[in-house]
Amino acid sequence: MPQPSTQPFCTCSIVGTGSYVPERVLTNDDLSKIVETSDEWITTRTGIKERRIAAEGENTSDMASEAARRALASAGITAADVDLIIVATVTPDMFFPSTACIVQKKLEAWNAVAFDISAACSGFLYALQTARHFINSGNRKTALIIGAEKLSSLINWTDRNTCVLFGDGAGAVVVRRMEEGDANPPGRILSAVMGCDGSLTDLLKVPGGASAMPVTPENIDQRLNTIHMEGRETFKHAVTRMCQASEQALSMAGLEAKDVNMVIPHQANLRIISAIASRLDIPEERIFVNLQKYGNTSAATIPVALDEASRSGAIKRGDNVLLVAFGGGFTWASTMLTW
Repeated sequence: MPQPSTQPFCTCSIVGTGSYVPERVLTNDDLSKIVETSDEWITTRTGIKERRIAAEGENTSDMASEAARRALASAGITAADVDLIIVATVTPDMFFPSTACIVQKKLEAWNAVAFDISAACSGFLYALQTARHFINSGNRKTALIIGAEKLSSLINWTDRNTCVLFGDGAGAVVVRRMEEGDANPPGRILSAVMGCDGSLTDLLKVPGGASAMPVTPENIDQRLNTIHMEGRETFKHAVTRMCQASEQALSMAGLEAKDVNMVIPHQANLRIISAIASRLDIPEERIFVNLQKYGNTSAATIPVALDEASRSGAIKRGDNVLLVAFGGGFTWASTMLTW
């Protein structure tokens, strides 16, 4: 099996967080009116009670930009201070230009270079690690990392196995280089792990709409530009890989599971989260969960949850915080922080 890439301690930290979710709430009862399902069926299988759906004309870049503004305010800096913008998304406004370029325009962050990353639900942690490389190299000092998704644009609303899972939203963090002499900055990144197994690409995908399989009048009824997932296999690999990535990030940071104050996992399914907590032997009260409100927002789940955990006091200064994700590709990643 492919071995994940790992990186040693990096001299940068998260100094601000922000998130945004659309106003429209779509409950399980609402879904039961458009597809054969029920609140009980969805809740027992996923833990999801409701999700947010973008308004008409509200794009991924709009949600990303609002989350970014809130993260900048949290960090006490302006868009002019940002010299790198990375947007993790599988639902860009368009194929090109990148959503990050559109965000740069909306924020007027003219000093920043900007590009997107596509790693599905692991995208935010992939983007965070990419920013660490830029900061470590000395080329950049202040990065704006955003996970943003409008998954409602990829949903087949007749497929009850997938349409109940996903929602829209965005989360963002500001990452800055540690200044000399700053021995205990907030949000210090201790370690990171990334991995991928491209042999499993067929298990979770949007097969149509790009160059390999353009949507045409002849195949449009096949809904190829919507999410297709093999749920059982995805579940199995998600638990295994997220546990492995968590253990590797802990080991690299010189920590054990008992040292973790809070785990913020990708918010895909409560059964996956519970299985990870059990295998890592971490009490469920030390697992942050908000998927009951938002469902699976792919690359946005971890930054949204991190922002909520920080603002609510669920995590506090000095806490050891583990972030871990798994997504289509298959991709997986984990990051260890001292908050």
